[in-house]
Amino acid sequence: MEFAQYFDHTILKPEATEADVRTVCEEAKVYGFASVCVNSSYTALVADALEDTEIDVCTVIGFPLGAMSTKAKVAETKLAIEDGADEIDMVMNIGAMKEGQDDYVLYDIQEVKKACGDEVMLKVIIETCLLTDDEKKRACQAAVEAGANYVKTSTGFSTGGATVEDVKLMKEMVGDEALVKASGGIRDYKTAKAMIEAGADRLGTSATVEIMKEYQKNK
Repeated sequence: MEFAQYFDHTILKPEATEADVRTVCEEAKVYGFASVCVNSSYTALVADALEDTEIDVCTVIGFPLGAMSTKAKVAETKLAIEDGADEIDMVMNIGAMKEGQDDYVLYDIQEVKKACGDEVMLKVIIETCLLTDDEKKRACQAAVEAGANYVKTSTGFSTGGATVEDVKLMKEMVGDEALVKASGGIRDYKTAKAMIEAGADRLGTSATVEIMKEYQKNK
């Protein structure tokens, strides 16, 4: 796989403007990233900007806390898909997982997966920095059981981001049943390479262009 295809080129900061989002779309076209990842209000803009390209539109759902009701997540998912989303990155209900409400966590993911159908890819953000290893394993199990395509480490908005150890653990848990996305704190080529070597199939970062420039120097 081409190195650029590992990346979801991401712009999720609250102060991002329409002009910022358009710039990210143009950068994605230059480098050929896998997707552009945005908050749902920008889904239609990105879908329009990336029309006639192979780059996917990735929208975050229930972001960044995951504590919204399942109905709210489903509604946001449906609206994002109507606006052109090809991929959905939803935040798991973290508090429910920590409280041992695994059935609710599973239900929450399943309902979003139903809204995605077979055509739209679903990634589940489990926010590893807030979980114990046992909780991470159970979160991965719930995501796989619900039919998610990916488990994802982090929002990048909590107390920590992706680690090599977490990527390895998640890869071990999902096996061949799902893929792993590492996100949060990936700001240089060395870190990106380490995540891929640990088993990450996709990387989410806003430092994508800088990483690509480093990669090209190191080729």
